[in-house]
Amino acid sequence: MRADGVCDGDLTLHYREYMMHEPSRAQKALEPVRPFSTIERDSVYRAIKERRDVRDQFLPTPVPDDVMMRLLSAAHNAPSVGFMQPWNFLVVRDPQRRERAWEIFNNANQEAAEMFSGDRKQSYQSLKLEGIRKAPVNLIVTCDRNRGGPVILGRTHNKQMDIYSAVCAVQNLWLAARAEGIGVGWVSIFEDASMRTLFGIPDDIEIIAYLCIGYVDTLYNEPELAAKGWRQRLKLEELIFSEEWGRASSA
Repeated sequence: MRADGVCDGDLTLHYREYMMHEPSRAQKALEPVRPFSTIERDSVYRAIKERRDVRDQFLPTPVPDDVMMRLLSAAHNAPSVGFMQPWNFLVVRDPQRRERAWEIFNNANQEAAEMFSGDRKQSYQSLKLEGIRKAPVNLIVTCDRNRGGPVILGRTHNKQMDIYSAVCAVQNLWLAARAEGIGVGWVSIFEDASMRTLFGIPDDIEIIAYLCIGYVDTLYNEPELAAKGWRQRLKLEELIFSEEWGRASSA
């Protein structure tokens, strides 16, 4: 019995009754869908359609910290398996460090050129791949596959889902960058171990993407590789199946 005459047992009962009727956090978080206006909807599709892999058109204009944080916030709001949020973002602005990263890329790029022959080799060598040097910001997106423990909701049977989640973060950032007037280039030609050594990335952390980020004032009106005749966009209708693999869709 408390001094105010209320029994502790009564308090426990009242608390249980309160908890039974008090909406849970999940219930409070469920809200009616807010529709996009036509302008908002069209803006999303425009960003998707106009997103480009920028290789050379970067301006030297610095990317302000608040803009960079908006891009990273967009990436951080990506979906992830079991809500594990496996990503980290390593921001690189130092010109000397970027130059060393370019040297790692350049060594791999020369090796890659030798894998092609004839006209294809000449076309490959003609591509300007200067984003690491020209973009004022380089960004390494990683995946910590141990985050959240050994058993992750949704990754129990498909062990690659955390990798896919980190790629979703890259796409989020890419689309947000287009809306900000910022170009992004994804560098995939480098020797993994060399890049790890340069940036001190642990062996158990996966490097998902090396991105070059900076303002642009020109963009190709179609993918650069299509404009330069490397490869053309496939027809969507040929990529859609209905009900089972290989059955053409009528959609």
